[in-house]
Amino acid sequence: MPQKRRSSLFIPILVLLCALMGGIYGPKVQVASAASSDDDVKAGLTQFTKVYSTVEQNFADAVSPDKAIYKGAIPGMLRTLDPHSNFFDPKDFDGLREEQRGHYYGVGMSVVGRNGKTIVVAPFVGSPAYRAGLRPNDVIIEVNDKSTEGLDSTKVADLLKGPKGTQVQIKVAREGYDKPVIFDIIRDEISRKSVPEAFLLKPHIGYVRIEQFNETTGREFEDAMHDLDEDHLQGLVLDLRGNPGGLLTEAVAVVDHLIPKGDVIVSHKGRASAEHVYTARNGNHGRAYPIVVIVNRNSASASEIVSGALQDHDRAWILGDNTFGKGLVQTVYPLIENTGLTLTTAKYYTPSGRLIQRDYSNVSFFDYYYKTNTATRNMADVKMTDSGRTVYGGGGISPDEKFVQEKLTTFETELYVKYAWAGFTQHFFAIHREKLPEGWNVDTKTMDEFHQWLLDQKIEFTEADFTRDYDKVRRRLQSEIYQTAFSVDEKQKYDTRTDPEVEAAVKALPSAQTLLSSARKIAAERMQK
Repeated sequence: MPQKRRSSLFIPILVLLCALMGGIYGPKVQVASAASSDDDVKAGLTQFTKVYSTVEQNFADAVSPDKAIYKGAIPGMLRTLDPHSNFFDPKDFDGLREEQRGHYYGVGMSVVGRNGKTIVVAPFVGSPAYRAGLRPNDVIIEVNDKSTEGLDSTKVADLLKGPKGTQVQIKVAREGYDKPVIFDIIRDEISRKSVPEAFLLKPHIGYVRIEQFNETTGREFEDAMHDLDEDHLQGLVLDLRGNPGGLLTEAVAVVDHLIPKGDVIVSHKGRASAEHVYTARNGNHGRAYPIVVIVNRNSASASEIVSGALQDHDRAWILGDNTFGKGLVQTVYPLIENTGLTLTTAKYYTPSGRLIQRDYSNVSFFDYYYKTNTATRNMADVKMTDSGRTVYGGGGISPDEKFVQEKLTTFETELYVKYAWAGFTQHFFAIHREKLPEGWNVDTKTMDEFHQWLLDQKIEFTEADFTRDYDKVRRRLQSEIYQTAFSVDEKQKYDTRTDPEVEAAVKALPSAQTLLSSARKIAAERMQK
């Protein structure tokens, strides 16, 4: 877009932003702005245009409207509000909508930058990349004759995307092959499953992982529970670790499936919006299997709505670490020129009435997002669960049972830093080209090969290190080999079945059952009074 046109678009966008923040385009329950406020806005806009005009005409270098406006002025204004209100330029806004829809058009694989190269992490099962034969650890060297040298993985990923039905040629370097391997692939619609894992850990004990909450999550969760033969479940592990949130309506749909009809799921209210209470419309139809929800510091927003509702109703036992602590609701506003805004318009409250938002008033945004200790409490926001257990606002969802991840040893850290797992896997399949049988396991011979490969690569370790971490190294190595030999889905399933925290969740199911039974007993006693 020409510079002058981009510059001239700034004022309409800024006016729209000011209007939205004044409640003009949102639902109104009262007059949001007095005449004096309108005058202040006009005066501020006049002053800003004078400043911007002065900068544009007199700054030592040419002023980029993209940088000054989209990356500077508008985000700077929003940062004075809260950490979650954001402005999106056309590319980022398209990415946001793509994430919410849960699909895009491309070849269907994840890539990552490593040592200046773009590496295939894994093709998605059933995708064009998967069907064509791309493998984890392939090095992408060209896309449609364009070299990837000097490009970051995001730019390479953009090259791989394109309209459905169009062809893209991918040239990769693969260990064990003298020449680059070339793939001609037809792009297709790629669905991003928000519920990528749902299977039985053992007879009648289900496991479901929700990765994010997009437009298809509620339906995916219903399908997953049907596939698990929900009527015969004796326990469920619901994994929300690392789930950053997403659409509130989809979080409501998941909770609706698990609690009795009529129970409150969440409520929200804001300055310009009346209180809205969400209740279970369909309910769990009397199903009362115990539930353990696994959360961590990166479980945020919609995932906290789910875990908070289940905790407040004593419907689930929460295991893991304190969640992020985001209790703010953003409304997405499309603006002109394919730009957009996510603006905080309300705060949400769990069924007990607690606000789990962490305080951000006296910390930098960096500390707010990356501070590892989220175990804070607002001692003025004390509430009770259905059975009378005490819960607090102000610091996310506190687990009923803490789980502390075992720290990596120095040897394990060295293997991760040197990408030893991926490196050996490339070497392994360069030698072993035969298809591995289903149920294959890393045996002593493979571990001996790995040991020798580490020595050949001059990766420093002692024999005591190797012996001490033998089982953990073998598990990680099998996971990496599974991804190439079978699929990313099989790798994830193996990782889940052998995950110590998932094992702890299964062991905690009796605690969830005791909690549920106690809550139902107390509810029955209250009904009799």
